[in-house]
Amino acid sequence: MFKIPAQSWFNSIFARLIMTYLVFVIPLILLGVYLYHWSYDTASEEISLSTERRLSQYATELNREIEWMELQQFDIAEDRKLNRLAILWNNMDQIEKREILNYLSERLAAFKNSSAYIKNVYVHIPSVNKSISAVQGIDEYDQASYEYFSSSMQEDGIRFTVKDDALNLSAVRVTGKLGDTPLFVVQVELDNAAFQNELSQLNLYPESASLLVEERTGFAILDQNERKIILANYREYSQKNSLDSFRVGVEDTTYHVNQHHMAPLGLSIATYLPEKMVTKPLSKFYKWAWIFAITSFIAITAYLYSTYKLIHIPLLLLVKRFKKMEGGVLDIPIVHHRKDEFGFLYSRFNHMIENLQMLIDRDFKKTMMMQRAELKQLQSQINPHFLYNSFFILNSLARTGETERIEQFTNMLGEYFRFITRNGTDHVPLKEEVHHSRIYTEIQQLRFSRRIKVEFGEVPPEMEQMQVPRLIIQPVIENAYEHSLEKNTAAGLLRVQFQRTSSCAEIIVEDNGQDLQTEDIEKLQHLLYNDAATEDITGLMNIHRRLVLTYGAGSGLYLSRSELQGLKVVIRIQWKEGEHECIDC
Repeated sequence: MFKIPAQSWFNSIFARLIMTYLVFVIPLILLGVYLYHWSYDTASEEISLSTERRLSQYATELNREIEWMELQQFDIAEDRKLNRLAILWNNMDQIEKREILNYLSERLAAFKNSSAYIKNVYVHIPSVNKSISAVQGIDEYDQASYEYFSSSMQEDGIRFTVKDDALNLSAVRVTGKLGDTPLFVVQVELDNAAFQNELSQLNLYPESASLLVEERTGFAILDQNERKIILANYREYSQKNSLDSFRVGVEDTTYHVNQHHMAPLGLSIATYLPEKMVTKPLSKFYKWAWIFAITSFIAITAYLYSTYKLIHIPLLLLVKRFKKMEGGVLDIPIVHHRKDEFGFLYSRFNHMIENLQMLIDRDFKKTMMMQRAELKQLQSQINPHFLYNSFFILNSLARTGETERIEQFTNMLGEYFRFITRNGTDHVPLKEEVHHSRIYTEIQQLRFSRRIKVEFGEVPPEMEQMQVPRLIIQPVIENAYEHSLEKNTAAGLLRVQFQRTSSCAEIIVEDNGQDLQTEDIEKLQHLLYNDAATEDITGLMNIHRRLVLTYGAGSGLYLSRSELQGLKVVIRIQWKEGEHECIDC
């Protein structure tokens, strides 16, 4: 949560700026949503109109084709040779019979080949006791077909007859006497494959589906046989909906349906188009809509961040300094390079506390500084974050029943706290300080054994007994874990080395962290040199001050970029206190 200087969040300037920005941005976003839906409706309407035109054109061509086939069928029914054959069969000789039968076979074949929709053409003649077809030629008499098509012609207005899962056109030749059976039946069997091929041509997309339905019987032809679920859906909705276009759901897909009724033929044709195909032309618009939304979000975020950084943070910093000053803390100048209104306020604030400090006795100030240094040193000894993690590791080991590791861990933890809580001398041999730091890294390894590798160099024998202030290495290592290695997404590496020259000893702690920039390192070093205490480097500042006070100028902490690309901290100790600058350092 953001900290605010106002009494409530809604009363803060930051909240009011956010609300003002949203008042202008939200209408733009709503406008984009409206434009998307408007474009979707327009595209859907255009596709429906285009589909309806295709269906109407197909219906016109199909009607023309059927009328032509019926005309040819009627012409065959009126054929003189066919009628003569049906009436005078018993009075003909074999040669004449054979000649007329061959003639009829050839004519039926020519009729079949004249249209792609025709699968076969039959003439069923009961007096001859034969059936003639365009494909099989002269065959045995098909009495069932003769009777079926003779009876179906009793109904008026029927143009198609369904038999054996196929549409048929039929015509009969009557004798003219009431009650007599027809002389013959002309049957034109239509080809389902040809209809399927033409229906597939109506599909705008591979995912579309088309079907042709004979309305009287409900017989249907689909462009693909495996789409029978769409046929069942159409039969259900066509009874409820007489509109030319409507929308239905089939399983998990929503379809746009366009249908066209061919009343003269008693047929209906329909196409199913998936809704996702309707939105496909809007893909660019959809893409740009997302880009607009993301850009708006980034703009809002950038605006909020800049507002937070330029107004909220400076104001919050000023409020914090006033609160500290109210508590009696006066050594809190605001370091800044601002030239705006906040820069003027900061300068006036710094001038005010400088005047206040001049009224405080120097000895009292020195006493306060000593007390503050002792308090910061005491606070740096026990890190609550480290303590919580230690208990968490102990709890995890206890749950898994690793008693040996629990014993090892508790021993290390005991040595760690015994060292930092010891009230003896403030100086210890470097060997003990290094041992304490090793224990700390071993404890941390229980948490980061797979992520962070530690390389600890050996202490040179001539440096082992050197007296150093307590807790000058472990806090630096702790700082590397907390601010660098824990956040590192790649494998972490911590390296501790020791070296000496003719006039100084150095303890080098470096890591391969990635977040710290070169300018950040220079800024931290500048804060150390200028003795500017901040909350971020309190621990490092404490170590640096103690080293300078103990060993003189030239000692302390020196920060730079590590060869591992992370932060490199050199803990430098003069051999002779304050007499020489460090050689080759």
